[in-house]
Amino acid sequence: MATPEVSEVAVNKQFGGFNRRYKHKSSSLGCEMTFTIYYPPAAAGGKVPVLYFLSGLTCNDENFITKIWHMCMTGAQRQAAARGVALIAPDTSPRGLGVEGESESWDFGVGAGFYVNATQPKWKNWRMYEYVTEELPALLRAAPLGSSLDLDRASVFGHSMGGHGALVVGLRNPTRFRTISAFSPISNPINAPWGVKAFTGYLGEDKAAWKEYDASELLRGFNGDVKPAILVDTGSADKFLTEQLKPDSLEAAAKESGYGNVTVRMQDGYDHSYFFISSFIDDHINFHADALTK
Repeated sequence: MATPEVSEVAVNKQFGGFNRRYKHKSSSLGCEMTFTIYYPPAAAGGKVPVLYFLSGLTCNDENFITKIWHMCMTGAQRQAAARGVALIAPDTSPRGLGVEGESESWDFGVGAGFYVNATQPKWKNWRMYEYVTEELPALLRAAPLGSSLDLDRASVFGHSMGGHGALVVGLRNPTRFRTISAFSPISNPINAPWGVKAFTGYLGEDKAAWKEYDASELLRGFNGDVKPAILVDTGSADKFLTEQLKPDSLEAAAKESGYGNVTVRMQDGYDHSYFFISSFIDDHINFHADALTK
């Protein structure tokens, strides 16, 4: 198989490692896509485990890598460097396809892929689930840029829409991701306005198909032998808490299913912003690194 064509478009040294941004033509999405990797210093001497971060609505691959650093005195990269873990941040949707209406809403279309494989013809290129779980890992295995990454030691986390994505990706692939975590995830999207809008548009009216991308439903029906540990943090002052996020639904589903290894925390006074993420980012990276570096 031919080596995928990937171009490096930016590089910055940080905490002894490197943030490197790449672009490539995606076969899943039919457009040029970007993603960013933080290689910790340990990557210079051998393979390091990987931690995927899935961003939220309106974001791209740079939000996590840059905003966490600019909005706090420490950064995700500082802790990733200390623990010897690579951070991989893909974009959140296809871009530049010119689909009618793709940029009309901030919560649907460009910047709002919801980590599903769309089944509706108009949105056929919105296949972010396939991109995150299949195409991007395969590209990393085949391209020289992945030579220092141990892709068999992988975990996943995310924020908001990306928190939803991380839970879904992890629960549907429990043998591929050792741990799963989320900040402010859309935990029960089939019963949340954001989710109903996105799933109706991308997946149509068949609500049985919606359940395949709903973390609460996936937990409720989980019957796998391997159960990755899950950590979820949500702020009590999050303005989306009750209507959109519904962490209580996730917690109830975990108890109902007997999944067991699920920790759902409510953080007093915190909101939905990157200030919240930056306050608990070390907890999450350590949670994953403890499993990845065993």
